[in-house]
Amino acid sequence: MIDFSIPDGPSFQLDPTSVLDIGGCVVAGVDIAPKRAIPDDGDPRIDHSLEGFLFTCGPEHIRHPEPVEGEEGRFYPLHGSASANAAVVKSLETGPAGAECIAAIPVKTANGGEMLIERRWTLEAATGELTLADTVINRSDRALPIMVMYHINFGAKHFDDGVRLESASLPEGALPWRFGEGDHGIFCVPAARGEDGWSTTRLGPIAALGGRSFTLSVDTATLPYLQVWRNQEAPAHILGIEPVSHRWTSRRKLAEAGELEPVAPGGSKRFSLKIRFE
Repeated sequence: MIDFSIPDGPSFQLDPTSVLDIGGCVVAGVDIAPKRAIPDDGDPRIDHSLEGFLFTCGPEHIRHPEPVEGEEGRFYPLHGSASANAAVVKSLETGPAGAECIAAIPVKTANGGEMLIERRWTLEAATGELTLADTVINRSDRALPIMVMYHINFGAKHFDDGVRLESASLPEGALPWRFGEGDHGIFCVPAARGEDGWSTTRLGPIAALGGRSFTLSVDTATLPYLQVWRNQEAPAHILGIEPVSHRWTSRRKLAEAGELEPVAPGGSKRFSLKIRFE
């Protein structure tokens, strides 16, 4: 792991063995990542990724396996092909203003393509704000859709009944973190877009983090949906907040609706989000 932190601020552990995603996330001395309190998906790539605070779903498929178009009996892997691909770290710098890490992640996709994720993490010393900027480039010889979801996972054992989700994206405006019924809950809604084109979601206050709240800001130009899920079926104890490029339905239905827009060879899409604990 690569320590990515600032004095007196949050500390993030970047995983160069898997997309330079975030493993541990320590705030006020507490690692808020779920660790092994996760559902067992039967895929060691995803089990490893779910333990961490943030992992990347895509770049050619998101969510659960579905058939590869035109290939009898073949399926996209769970959450796409990116997970477990090593990152080539180009630079890592720290200083009084904060920290920056730049990397490239080449990915061979399940539908026979090649994509490159150019990733840039920045952490501001003055505010503790973490920014992720990804450019996903189609390096294939044919046009292919680009799909991305960011799973931001919390160990829900750190939550009490006062923790709530707040967002203009929610029909109710706010929800208790243990929304729905029983041990499971999930929903996917359009991300409410502010005047600047970004959408904001808050989770908190989290007493275990000294009363801090988590704030997520997302560029809705390429991440126009917000998905939230939870699972308290033992041994799982997790809440996930997930900005996502496509609504929750099958690839077939997305294609039929013209929502799987192919990106030409050499073309790209840019995705960005910001995280703060305050």
